[in-house]
Amino acid sequence: MSDSNSTAEIHLTYLNHPDVQALALTDAEIIAAVEQALHAQGNKQTTIEPRMHLVPEKDYPGHFNVLRGYIRPLGLAGVKVVGDFYKNYEQGLPSELAVLNLFDPKNGSPIAIIDASDITDMRTGAITALGAKHLARKNSKILGHIGARGTSYWNVRLLDSIYNFDEIRVHSRRPESRNAFAAKLEKDLGKKITVTEDWESCVRGADIVVEASRLEKPTPMLKTEWIKKGACVIPYGTMSAVELSLTDIMDKMVMDDWGQAKAGPLGALRAHVDAGKLSEATLHAELGQIVAGLKPGRESDDETNLFWHRGLSLSDIALGAFMLEKAKRMGLGQKLRFR
Repeated sequence: MSDSNSTAEIHLTYLNHPDVQALALTDAEIIAAVEQALHAQGNKQTTIEPRMHLVPEKDYPGHFNVLRGYIRPLGLAGVKVVGDFYKNYEQGLPSELAVLNLFDPKNGSPIAIIDASDITDMRTGAITALGAKHLARKNSKILGHIGARGTSYWNVRLLDSIYNFDEIRVHSRRPESRNAFAAKLEKDLGKKITVTEDWESCVRGADIVVEASRLEKPTPMLKTEWIKKGACVIPYGTMSAVELSLTDIMDKMVMDDWGQAKAGPLGALRAHVDAGKLSEATLHAELGQIVAGLKPGRESDDETNLFWHRGLSLSDIALGAFMLEKAKRMGLGQKLRFR
């Protein structure tokens, strides 16, 4: 018997881009929300489905990622669809535009639709920062950051909220992009940002190296020999920019989720997985296991560590849930009738 004539009404909350900006999430709020999701993941209280890619046309400069997950302690399932179109700057748009849908996992009813473009950037930065928190030296003072894409701002901002760096170096392919990126960081962080003309001067000797480049095809731009002993390297470009030898110098290799390692043909370390250099045997831990206290993070200043993150639906869901609660307290968002 069909229940399509049920009289039960369903309403959902819609948070648009101005709503999300009006929430003015603090650095600490962003990190805490994402850390909560990692803790749940470490304790096996989550469900993660590998991301899916949708390429509309081979000659369009981008693709869609579809991320799906469930966090039991929050009682929420979620699906995020994010477009990743690297030439969007030509239209005055961010490269990543996204929508997050939150659902009740008990009956499938929609709970919220949230503009997730900022969520994508914030949660990526939070994962980068949390990876470094557990895998980089506590006294890390020099950050080398490759890339000025949307997620790059939150990488640097949230890392600096933990480490208060003495030196922040940035580099990206286009001079106008890296200069504008540095200017925004200088204004918001209140400290000098060093813009470098090449990859080597950005990376060599840095305590923490983040690679968030936007390459059109895999190219080994980041040389293993530039990485100093004791550094923490965090590569996550869609197109790999690292050498195959990068994993050879690592003491610990950590991922956000091992199940994502072979999801799709792309990713910063996909070639290393295919070559057997990064495997279940050589993987030290998932970050959630470290956050939950089940496995150790950095254990000495001599360790050279690697953290590869591919992006977790769990981080989106946790940050979206926090935004939803804060929006209720602040009276933000629109109520939409679903049925």
